Amino acid sequence: MLNRLLSGDYPRSKVLAVLLMACLLGLAVAPFAFAGVKALNVAAKVLVFVVLVASFDLLLGYTGIVSFAHTMFFGIGAYGIAIATSRLGATWGALAVGLGCALLLSLLLALAIGLFSLRVRAIFFAMITLAVAAAFQTLASQLSDWTGGEDGLTFKLPEWLSPSFEPFEEEVLGVLIDGRLITYYLLFVTAVVLVLALLRIVNSPFGRVLQAIRENEFRAEAIGYRVVVYRTLSSVLSALFACAAGAMLALWLRYNGPDTSLSFEIMMDCLLIVVIGGMGTIYGAVVGSVLFVVAQSYLQDLLGVAHEAASGLPWLAALLSPDRWLLWLGLLFVLSVYYFPTGVVGRLRSLRAPP
Repeated sequence: MLNRLLSGDYPRSKVLAVLLMACLLGLAVAPFAFAGVKALNVAAKVLVFVVLVASFDLLLGYTGIVSFAHTMFFGIGAYGIAIATSRLGATWGALAVGLGCALLLSLLLALAIGLFSLRVRAIFFAMITLAVAAAFQTLASQLSDWTGGEDGLTFKLPEWLSPSFEPFEEEVLGVLIDGRLITYYLLFVTAVVLVLALLRIVNSPFGRVLQAIRENEFRAEAIGYRVVVYRTLSSVLSALFACAAGAMLALWLRYNGPDTSLSFEIMMDCLLIVVIGGMGTIYGAVVGSVLFVVAQSYLQDLLGVAHEAASGLPWLAALLSPDRWLLWLGLLFVLSVYYFPTGVVGRLRSLRAPP
């Protein structure tokens, strides 16, 4: 059964298997194992980024397509949920309509971009997607009647997902079960299902063709594969998964705005996580997202502790100032690329014991 779910794509490294299991168990028990609102927010952000980065890896790592419009589909998913619930009310039907419309719009836009732009090469396609993403972000900011403009949209969710919903009077394992916790586990199950679906896709005959196109597009064309069709399908599938990730983000935040889901910084974070985790490995999206989001969320706190501990050495304390957390995050990224040029997953797989 497990083999059918994973399509035989096992970690192929004991260390990687342990690391993936630790990530899965950590996310599964996060509400009970880590106290505080921040820890739960970090865990939810990891789940969203796992799906978003895995969908981007389908484009970049498996098909060799460099696209800067990926966060556009991420934003469409988030806005679909926000607009539908704002106008139709906090109902499950509104969520279904919002997600359905967002997926349909993502499909049409990805298809249009694919058919009209994927015939061009490399940097030209990247520039086209960058222009499309910038135009969409501007459009989202200006259509204030629908999107709330720069202020964004704040909305309510169905009762079961509302923080005020408490089905049990007593705590479970020291934690009060409420709508917030139910929302988290909805995101957790969704992320697991979507990642398993992506594993099935990349290990199917379709996925093998995508990898062949990545390695040698001309050879794939010569042996009879319609490269434009496969690249377009990859673009569409990637857009749909990114749209689903955006819907997950909106469900968790109960808010969406241009800076929340359409920011170019999110696109850069996706690129960094793909490189850190390992391109062409869906597992890399999981490992990379956990490492990057946790470092991004807690590095400043760790530097604050180190800054106080080094107060006797003014030069060291200044270097470890929490205000310099971006400097240290960049340094960690450079070191990870230097020591893990094929990403964490690629490196661990290359070190596995020979059969």
